[in-house]
Amino acid sequence: MSHEHVSNTKRIWFVFGLLSVVTTVEVILGIIKPEALHFTNFLGMNLLNWIFYILTIFKAYYIVWAFMHMEGEKKSLQSAVVAPLIFLILYLLFILLTEGDYVFGVFKNSIIKWNF
Repeated sequence: MSHEHVSNTKRIWFVFGLLSVVTTVEVILGIIKPEALHFTNFLGMNLLNWIFYILTIFKAYYIVWAFMHMEGEKKSLQSAVVAPLIFLILYLLFILLTEGDYVFGVFKNSIIKWNF
C-alpha cells in the first residue's frame, strides 16, 4: 500500500510570508521607535516593548504550530506542550516586570554612583 504524497509548498510559502511580515514589522518598529509607543507606559513597560513581546510570542507559537506539526496532533498532546510554555512565558514576564528595574532603584537613591 502506498500513500499519496501531498505537496505542502503553498503552505510553506504562506508561513514564510507571514513570519517575514511579522519580522519586518518588528524591525521597522525597532528602527523608527514611534514616540507614541516608546514613551507610553503600560504595566511597567512601554507599549513598544509589549508589541515586541506579543509579536515574538506569536512567531514562536506559529513556528511550533506549523513546522513542528502540532496542528495535526491530539488535543492532549497540544495541551501538554502549550500549557507549560504559557506558564513559563507568564512567569518570565512576571520576573521581568517586577525585577527589571531593581538596579535602577538601588542606584537611584543610594550613595553608590553609576560606574558602568
